[in-house]
Amino acid sequence: MEPTIFTKIINSEIPSHKIYEDALTYVFLDIYPAQPGHTLVIPKEQVEFVWDLDDKTYQAVMETTKKVA
Repeated sequence: MEPTIFTKIINSEIPSHKIYEDALTYVFLDIYPAQPGHTLVIPKEQVEFVWDLDDKTYQAVMETTKKVA
């Protein structure tokens, strides 16, 4: 699978304003925010669809979303 823009951000190939990071998730500010502080929470594992994540990673994304919110 070709690296996505999100994988390139995680790998620091594209700059981002990181808010939070742990072993399974990465959180950064949206470059074109709908509202000030618009934040994206993404898994570090590249998958085509969120439901393709394993249970542990999916749970980590949800926990990180709650923590950052």
